[in-house]
Amino acid sequence: MNEIREKLKLLPDDPGVYIMLDKDGNVIYVGKARVLKNRVRQYFHSTLKTEKVAAMVANVADFYYIITKSEIDALSLENNLIKKYKPKYNILLKDDKTYPYIKVSIAERYPSFTISRKLKKGSRYFGPYMGGVRVRDVLEIVNAAFGVRICTTAIAEKPKKPCLNYHIHRCPAPCAHLISEAEYGERVKAAMRFLDGDDAGVERLLREKMQFFAENEEFELALDCRNKLEMLSKIALKRITSLNRDMNADVIAYVSNNLYSAVNVLITRRGIMQGASTFAVENASADGEALTSFITQYYSAHEIPDEIIVQEFCEAPLLEEYFRKERGKSVNVLVPKQGVRKQLLDMAANNAAEYLDKAIDRIRHKEDMTLNACKRLQEVLHLSRYPRRMECYDISNISGVDKVGSMVVFIDGEADRTQYRRFRIRTVEGANDFASLQEVLTRRLAKLGTEEEERFPAPDLVIIDGGKGQLSAVKEIFDRMGVCGIDLISLAKREEEIFTLSQKDSVFLDKRDYCLQMLQRIRDEAHRFAITFFRNIHSKQSLTSVLTEIPGVGKIKRRALIEKFGSIDRLMRADVKELAQVEGIGDALAAAIKKYFEEEL
Repeated sequence: MNEIREKLKLLPDDPGVYIMLDKDGNVIYVGKARVLKNRVRQYFHSTLKTEKVAAMVANVADFYYIITKSEIDALSLENNLIKKYKPKYNILLKDDKTYPYIKVSIAERYPSFTISRKLKKGSRYFGPYMGGVRVRDVLEIVNAAFGVRICTTAIAEKPKKPCLNYHIHRCPAPCAHLISEAEYGERVKAAMRFLDGDDAGVERLLREKMQFFAENEEFELALDCRNKLEMLSKIALKRITSLNRDMNADVIAYVSNNLYSAVNVLITRRGIMQGASTFAVENASADGEALTSFITQYYSAHEIPDEIIVQEFCEAPLLEEYFRKERGKSVNVLVPKQGVRKQLLDMAANNAAEYLDKAIDRIRHKEDMTLNACKRLQEVLHLSRYPRRMECYDISNISGVDKVGSMVVFIDGEADRTQYRRFRIRTVEGANDFASLQEVLTRRLAKLGTEEEERFPAPDLVIIDGGKGQLSAVKEIFDRMGVCGIDLISLAKREEEIFTLSQKDSVFLDKRDYCLQMLQRIRDEAHRFAITFFRNIHSKQSLTSVLTEIPGVGKIKRRALIEKFGSIDRLMRADVKELAQVEGIGDALAAAIKKYFEEEL
């Protein structure tokens, strides 16, 4: 603590980011400050600490800081460091799901309308769709009303055979060159006007089509149009009459009980309430800083609206400048005092407070299953350090064929799927799990002490799916490579025995113990990940082997069929029409492929 006191005296008056470390050197908190000296000293000198802040400060063994040119630069750096280190006392959107959008590929000659959850440059996006409005329903309305294509088939110079959508009046078949680029472009513009909120013309179009199909006794198509009209009316009911039709705004409210917090996001697009999402969050900072941190993380994965409506303690001017400078987007971050925006903000705050009140037990249970389970694991297994980053390994094969290994990563007891890795076993002959584990761990540990350690940090604990034999095999690799400072255990499935290097006898934990349940989760996840990888490889290799036996199917056509179907089962179930739609496969070859599977397999 004396070292920290001396460091506090040397803090500068500049803006920047401060990083708190625990006794094992793990980053446990990252914060930004307009004045580093004032902000960091508050943690150690102030007596008015929340329970969460006090818990964080009690675990701080050291800290360092990075000076930046401005508070905006500090906010940007803070966001990047939180993503990199995932500190347990920061707000982390670990399981944040992104909502679906309708993507219009405007860079293409004949733009397609598809569903996407990722926003990339070069396309236009409409949405997000949530809160009872199914994106697939909206896409079907667009398709039925305007006849734009909803497939991703490449438009080639050589015309293709029209698919079923052309024959049921759902697509003008640009891939078959049956519509001009100009005429199709008019359809695209009309469809985008509808997605921008102009729904009056769509209702008229659908009614006209419904009447046309009914008069021609195409009753299924007429009924489909009627269903689309009902969907359209449901969307219209979500419109907030007092909101401007051009208003695209997110309403974000934060509530806290000084231990846990919740954030509610209401999304409105074109004056329509799209829905709401609530996040349980933990943090060790002031409400304004916590909300600012949440917003910067949230919009790294979501569309940035024209307006963000927030509470008065939010750092609104800072966020406006951040979005303009770092994201190239002009956003109005508003703190409303009255009117419909204030009503929406109150609604969001009530939603967050209600969620927090009802979710307390669930949040505590999650903490028991993750952070508290990690702490207890260190105690019961006498680990040398807190197992913040745990890596678990498994091997999968059938009779030594297509051998693969998996590595899954849990941070503070929760899966971090961005860190998962898969391995093709290269050097081992036959079904030798011990040797396969040794190969996988040799390749993994070889990254320590290299430039790649930035992407593959050293784990605190390595878990092996297996018993004492598997543990000994991996221990040989640790010794051979001189690896130290990493704990090593194995978990045997039959009796759920835990083997360690420090204890002669295996350890048995009660089946209700959160520690054991956490180990089972990570072990089962490693097994699932390995099996999935194995099946993908085995299926594709088997499919490649089968396709080489069919006359007329060369390397390029094999690749196209594998990309389209992926497995023998899916290829065998495909009909001639589906086969013929694959690039390079015409009607004659499609019939030959179908005949081969009917006669030979």
